[in-house]
Amino acid sequence: MAFQRPSHSLRPYHSRFHDHDISNKVRCGSHGRQHEADAAAKPVSPPGPSSARQLPQREPQRKPLGMAALMGLAAAVVSTFGPELWAASPTLQRTVPPGITRGTEVDVFVEGARLDDAQEVLFYKPGIAVQSLTAESANRVKLHVAVAPDCPLGDVGLRVRTASGISNLITLSVGALPIVDEAEPNSKPEEAQAIPWNVTIHGVILNEDVDVFRIDGKAGEVLSVEVEGLRLGKTFFDPYLAVTDERRFVLAAVDDHPVARQDACLSMKLPADGPYFIELRESAFGGSDASRYRLHVGRFPRPTSVFPTAAKPGEQVKLEWLDAAGQTWEQQVSLPGDARGTLPVFAERESLPAPSPNWLRVGEWERTIEVEPNEAIEQATSFTAPAALCGRIGAPGDQDRYRFTAKKGEVWDIRVYARELRSPLDSVLDISRATGEGVAGNDDAVGPDSQIRFTVPDDGDYVLSVRDQLFNGGPNYTYCMEIVPVKPQLVLSLPELTIFNDITAAVPCSNRLAIMVAAQRADFDGEIGLEFRDLPAGLTVQAGNLPAGVGAVPVLLTADAAAEPNGRLVPLVGQSTVGDQKIEGRLRQRTSLIRGQNDREIWNYMSDRFAAAVTAFAPFSIEIVQPKVPIVQGGTMPLKIAAKRNDGVTAPIELRMLYNPPGLSTPTTVTMPGDASEVVIPITATPQAAIGRHQIAVLGTADAGAGPVTVSTQLAELEVAAPFFALEFPSMALEQGQGGPYVIRVQVAREFPGEATAQLVGLPPGVTAEPQKLTKDSKEIAFTLQTAPDSPPGQHKSLRCQAVVTLDGEPIDHLFGPGELVIQKPAPPKADAPPVAQPAPPPAAPALSRLEQLRQKRQAAAPQ
Repeated sequence: MAFQRPSHSLRPYHSRFHDHDISNKVRCGSHGRQHEADAAAKPVSPPGPSSARQLPQREPQRKPLGMAALMGLAAAVVSTFGPELWAASPTLQRTVPPGITRGTEVDVFVEGARLDDAQEVLFYKPGIAVQSLTAESANRVKLHVAVAPDCPLGDVGLRVRTASGISNLITLSVGALPIVDEAEPNSKPEEAQAIPWNVTIHGVILNEDVDVFRIDGKAGEVLSVEVEGLRLGKTFFDPYLAVTDERRFVLAAVDDHPVARQDACLSMKLPADGPYFIELRESAFGGSDASRYRLHVGRFPRPTSVFPTAAKPGEQVKLEWLDAAGQTWEQQVSLPGDARGTLPVFAERESLPAPSPNWLRVGEWERTIEVEPNEAIEQATSFTAPAALCGRIGAPGDQDRYRFTAKKGEVWDIRVYARELRSPLDSVLDISRATGEGVAGNDDAVGPDSQIRFTVPDDGDYVLSVRDQLFNGGPNYTYCMEIVPVKPQLVLSLPELTIFNDITAAVPCSNRLAIMVAAQRADFDGEIGLEFRDLPAGLTVQAGNLPAGVGAVPVLLTADAAAEPNGRLVPLVGQSTVGDQKIEGRLRQRTSLIRGQNDREIWNYMSDRFAAAVTAFAPFSIEIVQPKVPIVQGGTMPLKIAAKRNDGVTAPIELRMLYNPPGLSTPTTVTMPGDASEVVIPITATPQAAIGRHQIAVLGTADAGAGPVTVSTQLAELEVAAPFFALEFPSMALEQGQGGPYVIRVQVAREFPGEATAQLVGLPPGVTAEPQKLTKDSKEIAFTLQTAPDSPPGQHKSLRCQAVVTLDGEPIDHLFGPGELVIQKPAPPKADAPPVAQPAPPPAAPALSRLEQLRQKRQAAAPQ
């Protein structure tokens, strides 16, 4: 089969590089930087003699496999673990080897951490059957796999399900050629490793390393070479390829190629009989043990473009391929009836497929192929919308034009698919009237591709124009331009709790896990029903609909206490109705595999199912103590979380809200100490918090002894309500050491029973005020402020009033403000004031003579 069904259909490639996942914490920057995986996930080296360089794992002898032996198997379950095993999250780092050949049986080693209870491998594509699984250690699992002869080519995502968790996603590459391992030394032409035609070489580029391979060819033969390096999803590895002759002349060299993205590929006609040398290195002479590669060498086709670029579902379409050597050939391809969107298609010649695909747009629209010449408006290729327009910017300076008739008020989505189809074209799209008057234009709306939503201003003919932004062109500059009516679209996603770590659902038996499901609506805003299909045995889901205008809702997965560990890749479907039109959308989950500087995403893996499993028992559970009262706008609430622990389990539990409803905030994490069974998560509401009832959940993570395990509370209801009253704050000034009344006006918005307690908070140091009471009939709250002699002077705008209404025995905290208090220093005496006049002393009495003194003395002594 020439086509390969994609795992997604809605615009999967929006960046320069292909969207493909490691949930390990990945950091990579400039060339040579590599993943910083969990230290515990350091791979165990394959057995074998030691040397200065660790060579790739050699593969055992392969044997051909019949189709009948392969159908129906996708994984092997090897053991069951009892409840004494506590759940722990496994991590994966890589597979050894990095790829396999279809139609064979082979051993594959999966390296990582916490893998000693591995039970199953979950593959995101069919055709690989695990015949045996052996956990050799906590860091290494041995798989014996059977690969079907028609196994889809390319990278396949996989996760390991252990009895206690689900791993991150890594990829394994599937090819059609036999595999040869790189043999050192081979860094010089004289040391070149001799290889046959039509093989895939597994190797590694260490720092400043060059790997050289020799192949013997004849004049006129077409040699194709392609390397998978970055596309293996392990590290930021930018390969460089060159082919030289025996005189060391470079005949062909390539770094990046649009078809291979950051990887390299080439095809060339050999000029003479003799040996040829293929050199592979990192483009900046970097490298590391993580810089693994799969180098394909042979006579297989390696087209750089395919034409036409659009087809219909179920159609048999004749495709024309073009390779870098200038060869063209045709191939009849039958497309699946349910194919939609961007579809990978593998070229085939003389029974040899290309190592990686080219890409087509598949949809319901009639195909129109450009008719040259069509550079001038009067030469524009005519079509009837809706349509898929297929063309080439065939030479530098070329410009393609298409003409159609439209009516006033019609709305069309016009999108150029070029880079998404791995074309080098950096499109510029313009719309004009048939008279040449410009109407609209766009350069980069979706990455380098162009898109316009065009509302027709008047009845008449309009012309679409496509060119390259730098006026480049060539036979590989192909594109598909779709002009289609606007219609509702829906895509579901699972929002990540931490950036670049995708969501899985490993639910311990007799426990719960909550996740968020988000919906991206386009051109409608209706309610969406959610459907989880093919859940693992013993797992149930509690999911409400997404109301109109709501972008995400919490979903609760619960595992039965009697369920055995098992897992599946679960399709998630959303459905809505607009009038009589039914809208269906599926999950599009992105797993980040490689990122560059500033965490720019370089390579992602896109999937339409998420991994869910029932896992082994967890030694704790958590519960929200259901609030009996609402949180009010501008208020706070202490959300109480209770935990049940097994005897002897004292690990602290890190708690975090699954999400915060609009207008609410909580700490990033709150830790419940190992000796505690309850803790409070403070919730704060803004004055604009959305009024209504929200379902909330709290996640709890603890180290259960073998690694972290996460569970969640039930879905509890949290109501956000309007406050019971509003307060109007005055502005007040006091001198240090003085006191005075501070009266706040009250407007009761709704009645409440009994008395509420109000107190001023945020008072400056040294300022006091006694709490006061208020009732539903209160018009004001009168506080008496008292400042201290050393209270800080100045303008203080931090005054707030905390008022608590008690209902059903629980407090409803209100917080109002701010108010303003100005504290002043007492005024000192003025330095330049005149002195205060003192009264004149009375005049002194005249002195008494001696005779007068004796007379007064006798008078005083005489009897009265």
